[in-house]
Amino acid sequence: MDNSAAGTQSPEIVESATSVGFWYDPLCPFAWVTSRWILQAQKVRNLDISWHVMSLSVLNSGRDELPDEYKEMLARGWGPVRVCIAAQEKFGSDVSLALYTALGRRRHDEGREFDRALYEEALQEAGLPTELADAAESTDYDDAVIASHHEGMDPVGMDVGTPVIHVGGRAFFGPVITRIPGPVDAGRLWDGTLALTEFPYFFEIKRTRTESPQFDAPAQ
Repeated sequence: MDNSAAGTQSPEIVESATSVGFWYDPLCPFAWVTSRWILQAQKVRNLDISWHVMSLSVLNSGRDELPDEYKEMLARGWGPVRVCIAAQEKFGSDVSLALYTALGRRRHDEGREFDRALYEEALQEAGLPTELADAAESTDYDDAVIASHHEGMDPVGMDVGTPVIHVGGRAFFGPVITRIPGPVDAGRLWDGTLALTEFPYFFEIKRTRTESPQFDAPAQ
């Protein structure tokens, strides 16, 4: 029977969202740029993104060959991931993006160091209690930080960094980009990234990086 003749219409086919897991360390400027990229891609692709903590401090634990300056940075790096985990444990994973955005904007866009004042401002912006800043100096959340880290990193290996993305049963590091594209190009970059990761024997494309992350520079 012709549906139109019967006065009915065929049901609209709605494409289901692609589930994406994004693992970040608030300390990392490259993860920050990539996180802003995937949010741009989400405007033109149907992505359901969940946000998770990994830790460069955990990743580099025991690596004595690192420069002293980098070791000092990693020691300070426990603070922001502890705050993020504390917020997730008390208020659920839905608060993760807002808090990461508030932290990242102050750290990367404004060039500030992580300290108590920054944590309290970011928590307030995200609608969370400022008392959660106490977590930065507490080891109570370290086991949860480590567990979240391994959930993200074990499937992709420990010889990479952040960001790490999980999608469709696959996990990969990157993409590493230095500028934030607009929605159209962000969607194209997502399509290309996804296409490459569909091949289990594909591992790496790389070229020498010629610029640092530029948070306010439009992608050309």
